[in-house]
Amino acid sequence: MSALAQAINAFAQIDGDHATPIAALSFHRRQSPTEPLHCVYGFGLGVVVQGAKQVTLADRVVEYGPGQCLLATMDLPVFSCITQASQREPFLGLMLALDAHSIVQMATEMQLLRPEKDSTCQPVTVQALDNALTDALIRLVNLLNEPALAPRLAPLIQQEITIRLLTGPHGPQLLHLVAVGSPSQKIARAVTWLKQNYTLPMHVDELAAYAGMGSSTFRHHFRAITGMSPLQFQKQLRLQQARQLMLNQNLDAGHVGGLVGYESASQFNREYSRLFGEPPHRDVRRMRVSASPSSQ
Repeated sequence: MSALAQAINAFAQIDGDHATPIAALSFHRRQSPTEPLHCVYGFGLGVVVQGAKQVTLADRVVEYGPGQCLLATMDLPVFSCITQASQREPFLGLMLALDAHSIVQMATEMQLLRPEKDSTCQPVTVQALDNALTDALIRLVNLLNEPALAPRLAPLIQQEITIRLLTGPHGPQLLHLVAVGSPSQKIARAVTWLKQNYTLPMHVDELAAYAGMGSSTFRHHFRAITGMSPLQFQKQLRLQQARQLMLNQNLDAGHVGGLVGYESASQFNREYSRLFGEPPHRDVRRMRVSASPSSQ
């Protein structure tokens, strides 16, 4: 971890989320713990190099620290916060976005054993990094020091990382995602539709048909995999987007509710308060104050 920490420190020298010239790779640094932030975790691998982090999905709490990695196999609304960080030892982490097509292709070429058709798997899991995967991640990060070579070598190392994930402890989780006809694959398809169309009215029976499942079976597997009902999932997507619009574009609550699909302002305010603990205007004001330099 020390070699990985030094490599990230050289690139991410101030607090924040840092994109890199390798499009799928980003670095994350914080010098103090953070309050839980509502966000959507996409398909990717998150690694804690220094410090610790907590992720809450519905009623499930996942904690991970140095030398551990979190794999998320579908877009999921979560609460995420840094639990250990200081000026002397800031939180350092990296995120590597994964490509589902590459994983399907690699799993097929390697003729890996697919899971039982009716079995399900958790969409968020934490495992310890092994030496081989750590070495591949270090080589990928160090490519940032060789910009002329990175475009050609980065895809090769990313392919190696995919192979090591498929054949390591995260393998069963990935194989559930790519197994055609599995509940995980069908629910992932429904989740993608919800993320792209969260402002539209949702009819669970139609969404179940889109996923290729009966309504009762769809409801059961959706809750088993995501920890919430389809309606709760859509509400979290809507409310998270509303929060971001108010924070980033200074939109007022009365306007933003309609933008994310609410017909009733009172319903929007009520559900927003239930999820975030405060009415929209008070919550956004508090977040702006806590993010201001004077409050650090």
